[in-house]
Amino acid sequence: MKEPDQQEFGFVEPRNHRLRRGVYLLPSAFTVGNLLCGFYAVLATVKGEIVDLDYAARAIGFAIVFDAFDGFVARATSTNTEFGKQLDSLADMVSFGIAPAILAYTWGVRTIAQSDIPEARHIYDLAWLVSLAFALCCAWRLARFNVQGMAPGGLKYFLGMPCPAAAGMIAAVVHAWKVPIGDWRWSAAWLMLVLLLAALMVSTIRFVSFKSIPWGKRQHSLIIVAVGLLVWSVVVYSEIVLLLIAASYTVAGLATYLVRLVRHRLVSRTA
Repeated sequence: MKEPDQQEFGFVEPRNHRLRRGVYLLPSAFTVGNLLCGFYAVLATVKGEIVDLDYAARAIGFAIVFDAFDGFVARATSTNTEFGKQLDSLADMVSFGIAPAILAYTWGVRTIAQSDIPEARHIYDLAWLVSLAFALCCAWRLARFNVQGMAPGGLKYFLGMPCPAAAGMIAAVVHAWKVPIGDWRWSAAWLMLVLLLAALMVSTIRFVSFKSIPWGKRQHSLIIVAVGLLVWSVVVYSEIVLLLIAASYTVAGLATYLVRLVRHRLVSRTA
């Protein structure tokens, strides 16, 4: 007697009972490097010395480099996986959410904690809320990116400020000035900047992405010269160059948004 076919009952036995295991080594290595830099940045910030705060800022900068390379390598080698995507988000939360939030708190308000000025005390009490807001907005931004992806129109724009760019702005300022803030007025201005970066991450403002650059195509030789000069400038004059790059990216996103907003209103009035 012929045994009944399993397909007749709507059940198909899987050919391979073993779950697929393993990860792609190269992109995952860059992701782990990102996570290690973020973890080191937290430990260095906890130490609290000026040199340690500078090391923490540099570690966040290296985390940005690792984060850029893991995505580039995954796309170039067609090794994008859901596991890698989730691992990358968890690493980003440490390196670009927790680490810069703690660094911003320690560098910006710790020195004024011993001040007897009432305004300084209020700023110090407010600082942990601002730092928490930055970390929460980073988590929100990462979750939205995992669900929605890039802004409509392909790989040219991010929807909201990327978390590495916001963290890079904080790290660039700390690396440029190094000495923690000692005046409560500057601490207030610093917290406003951190809050602005947090708001930009969860906003719908479009920021330029470099994922659409055709790295695999032949480019003009002068581009190689420009890249070499940029790398040399970062190595020799890292404080001012990195700060200019981070500030320019932030201002460019805001300026583009304002121009589009004004242009849209002018078109609406003339229509």
